[in-house]
Amino acid sequence: MSTPTTTGTIAVFGATGQQGGAVVDALLDHGARVRALVRDPRSGRARALAARGVELAAVRADDPASLAGALTAVEAFHFMTPEANSLEEVEAEVRIGTALVDAAVEAGVPHVVFNSVFGADRESGVPHHDSKHRIEEHLRKSGLRATMVRATAFMENFTSVMAPSLEDGEIVLRLPLPEDVALKMISIRDIGRVAAALLLGTAEAPGGAVELVGDELTGPRIAAAFGARAGLPARYEALPLSVLPTDLDRAMFRQFAEAAEEPSDLAAVRSIEPATLDLAGWIRATGWTAPAPVAGS
Repeated sequence: MSTPTTTGTIAVFGATGQQGGAVVDALLDHGARVRALVRDPRSGRARALAARGVELAAVRADDPASLAGALTAVEAFHFMTPEANSLEEVEAEVRIGTALVDAAVEAGVPHVVFNSVFGADRESGVPHHDSKHRIEEHLRKSGLRATMVRATAFMENFTSVMAPSLEDGEIVLRLPLPEDVALKMISIRDIGRVAAALLLGTAEAPGGAVELVGDELTGPRIAAAFGARAGLPARYEALPLSVLPTDLDRAMFRQFAEAAEEPSDLAAVRSIEPATLDLAGWIRATGWTAPAPVAGS
């Protein structure tokens, strides 16, 4: 384990969520001092952080003074913005991200790490990805030392919205992606570990950004990985984009397909976090087991 060069307090906005929580976990594993910027210090998730030794700072996204005050005397700052599910929420996300950047400027934060998304270095036509592009642009123009951590699809989605099923003794995975398209993915744990290494100064991202890809596999190979774990045959079925419930979801999966054409630098991610999980490793690490059979199969 490298010795951290950042030894002061590190602020985290979004610490009660999945990705921000993973950053806090990784920082605490290194013995770092963490200050969580939270809306309600009395919430159950905030109290759970405090019980682990995390300092809590109450903030309001529409109150610049509270944001700047919470960032006073920190050595580094990690933030992510709320995931948008509508065009109105996209604009709210940009407002929050812009306010956080401005507060970091006001407080003179030495290093800011923004939890962005793959491809946010340019406009993609995906509204809730382009919102992060706009925040990245504001951060770049701020004059702050900044690093962009651009996440790809979460492996954890395979336990929820992208979970395989068990039908007639066979593992079946269905996604709205052509079978020859490789999905880029990363575990939430490793998002936190990479961000923590950058915040602590034990690693750097060349060019000020790192695209977080722990693995990239086509649908049939993803299905095969789950089948191998279950000891069962597996198959993949590509679905049309029309099965997705919203325009935002359809735009996101189109972006996943387009991203497959871009090269991934898995070695760059592992140079920061050598233990970054590939999909098979994530399946083992999480103890995934085959689901209950689909009724009637």
